[in-house]
Amino acid sequence: MHAMLTAGLSLKPEHYDDALSARAEGLWFEVHPENYMVAGGPRLGWLEAIRARHPVSLHGVSLSLAGDAPPDPAHLQRLAALAQCIQPALISEHLAWSMCNGRYFPDLLPFVRNTEALHRIAGHIARAQDALRTTIAIENPSHYLRIEDHTWDEVDFLLELARRTGCTLLLDINNVHVSACNLGHSAQDWLDRFPVALVSEIHLAGHSSDPATGEALLIDSHDASIAPVVWQLYRRFVERAGPRPTLVERDGNLPAFGELMDERNRAAAELQRAAVRALA
Repeated sequence: MHAMLTAGLSLKPEHYDDALSARAEGLWFEVHPENYMVAGGPRLGWLEAIRARHPVSLHGVSLSLAGDAPPDPAHLQRLAALAQCIQPALISEHLAWSMCNGRYFPDLLPFVRNTEALHRIAGHIARAQDALRTTIAIENPSHYLRIEDHTWDEVDFLLELARRTGCTLLLDINNVHVSACNLGHSAQDWLDRFPVALVSEIHLAGHSSDPATGEALLIDSHDASIAPVVWQLYRRFVERAGPRPTLVERDGNLPAFGELMDERNRAAAELQRAAVRALA
């Protein structure tokens, strides 16, 4: 595990003051860089102030690595400038696409896992890493519908991307649970196959059920507390893998900062137990 990082939180503007004054061993914060890729102003000033006290991770949402076109060079240049300013502990992106013909969509959209996609995405990851002069972590997505044309298993696809590009993997355990429920497979079996040596970061988040179909369709909404089943999956994974930097994500229905710190502290306790077991 990164020497400075244990469990962290998504950083939201509503919590800047609390985050600035927070004190906990190994605490770190993660932001979407797209909100800070500017030349100056109060928001960037706040991020620089946070970074002076805590490690920061950049978690991108718009490189569109699975898209048909390579990452936008101007976007990569702005991202690299922010990374140079902030010196993030980690940089990550999603295995999805969000741009087509120069138009951005407010979603992380799926793709068919085939060899053509593997070559294309590996090339896009390589471009991003070259521009940033560092490796990035790639996050497993949430799935909402079955795509029949896949020719690659998802875990094998992620493993091959890492082999070809040197990237690491961001394991979102809530995404694993949501996908397993929606597609009808075992989340635990999926996690048991996941290559632990490549995991540089873990995400935990809450989900919700679809208003029309209920528990038949789970939504990766990041607007609720982490579900007990996700905590169970997390505990078993770090028992096997050992501690990894872990982020508690919350994007909607924001509670008080102290409530988020309680979840963060629970994750930190799980990491501590995993570290003790690794030394036993």
